[in-house]
Order: sequence, then C-alpha cells, then structure tokens
Amino acid sequence: MTQRESFIAALERRKPVGRVPHFELEFFLTMEAFGRIHPSQRRYGQWDQMSESERTLHRHDVAELTVKVAETYDQAGFLYHPPFGWTDDDIRLSIDHVRAISGMEYFVSLHGDATYSLPNGDEMMEFVVRIADTPEAVKDEAQRRVDLALERGRRISEWGTLDGFILCADYCFNDNPFLSPPMFDEFITPYLSQLVTGYKQMGFYVVKHTDGNIMPILDSLIAAEPHALHSLDPQGGVDLATVKKMIGDRVCLIGNVNCALLQTGTRDEVIADVRRTLRDGMAGGGYIFGTSNCIYTGMSLDRYKLMLSVWREEGVYP
Repeated sequence: MTQRESFIAALERRKPVGRVPHFELEFFLTMEAFGRIHPSQRRYGQWDQMSESERTLHRHDVAELTVKVAETYDQAGFLYHPPFGWTDDDIRLSIDHVRAISGMEYFVSLHGDATYSLPNGDEMMEFVVRIADTPEAVKDEAQRRVDLALERGRRISEWGTLDGFILCADYCFNDNPFLSPPMFDEFITPYLSQLVTGYKQMGFYVVKHTDGNIMPILDSLIAAEPHALHSLDPQGGVDLATVKKMIGDRVCLIGNVNCALLQTGTRDEVIADVRRTLRDGMAGGGYIFGTSNCIYTGMSLDRYKLMLSVWREEGVYP
C-alpha cells in the first residue's frame, strides 16, 4: 500500500497492511531539522512585485519542503500549510508540484473549517454577549461562513489533487467545552454537520480536529459524521481506549500521544505512552498514529524521533 492508501484505509475504518499510518497536524521544526523556515512563518511582502518565475520557485520550495517532512518522518499524509497571503491559485499550483514530485504517495489536505472556534481572550466577552443578545444573528453568520466554505470547496474539488479537509476549529478547554452541550448543539452542531456533509458529497475525506476535553460533546461531534476525529487530547482527559470502545466502529481516531510527556517527561515515560497509544488505538484498524496536538516550536526533535522509533518497531499489524 502507498502511504495515501494506508491513510485512507484507516479513515474508512479498515486495517491497513503493515504499519499503522502516521500523521501530524503540523511539523514546525523545519529549521532545526532542515535549516529551512516553516511556510507559516514566511512573509512575502513583495509578492506582488515578483515575476511569475520567482513565484513559481517559492511555490515549489514550499511543496518540496512539505514532501521532505513527510518522507523523512514517514508521515502518510499532511495538512498542506501555505504561507500567509497566498491565494487559492497559489495553493493549487504548489500542490500541483507536490503531486508532480511525489505522485499519489501521500494524503494531501487543507484547512477547511468554518464553524465558530473557542474565541481568544480579546474576543471572548464580545462573543458571549452576541450569543446572549443576538443569537439569530450569530446563527445567520454561522450559515454564511459554511456557505462560503462549501463554495470554496466546490472550486477546489475541480483541482483533482486534494484528498480532504481538516476542520481545525477548537471547541474545548482541558476541563470542558467552551459552550455547554445544549449551546453547542444550537450554535455549532448544525453547521458542522452541513460542512461535513457538503465536503463528503464533493468526494473529500473530512477530519475534525479539536483539542481539550471533547467528552461532553462527543455525541455531537460524531453526529456530524466526519471520517475521523483528531487529536484525542489526554491532557483534556480523553482516554483513547474508552473512546475506541464507545465510537471506534463509527469513526477513525487520530492521535493521543501525550505532547506534555514529549515536552517534559522522561524517555521511559515517552516510550510507555507511545506503547499505550498503539495498544489502545490499533486494535481492529480505524486508527492513525500521532501526537495529541502537533510537533510544535520548542518541542525536542529528539523526542519526536524517539516516539517514531517505538512506532516503527511496534506499530505494525501482524
């Protein structure tokens, strides 16, 4: 199986041949690993002044770095992260180059969420007031956002190079969701369901990401029928074995290796946690291996390599 075929098998809740596929939402250590700036940290202030040949070189460089990360760390798929300010045409041309240099080896996805996420500290009170005072206006905006996202999805479906969307709106703190379950079902669930259904009708696979304690809203997330849930955050009290037993027959599960242990735990703690994750996730298929967030700036690259060494040896289906 190609890496992409293995990834899709897991998304379809099948058991891949050989090693359980590996995915990370982001890999930010490109400077440490390769001496190259991560695409999200690039700013092209003179983009409009560049010749088309210069732009092509930049698009190709991002594509080649993305593939290099996947090749080096055996990632079966990736979230393609374009630099700030690129248009969809720039993204399309860069992903064309991804396919030109790697064929259909990898599962390629883009951000595609349009639902409300947990607001930041500067916006939180304003959002709460809007929900309390003008709930219908909040819902009208939610619908407009979904409609625009699906319109974009239809355009992207014509590219023929993208496999799916990762929906990256975060809903939860470590202790609880930001919205109560009834409010979540009022302001999020209907629009998430529309978004997932629309993308699936276009032929895309859909992965729903959210950190934190998803357990109070787990039924609502599953009701939207994404192909997979990411990141199954142990720092938010999400137990992979429990979730696998509850919903593993309905959705693929992705992640759950404890990022906090990768950051501050001992080598033995990291090894034990990776083994726990593989044991709890792999049974019966429908699981993609990865961390409970991403490979973020400041994480030790050696710890990521340690995590992968255990996975390479023990994350193999008999």
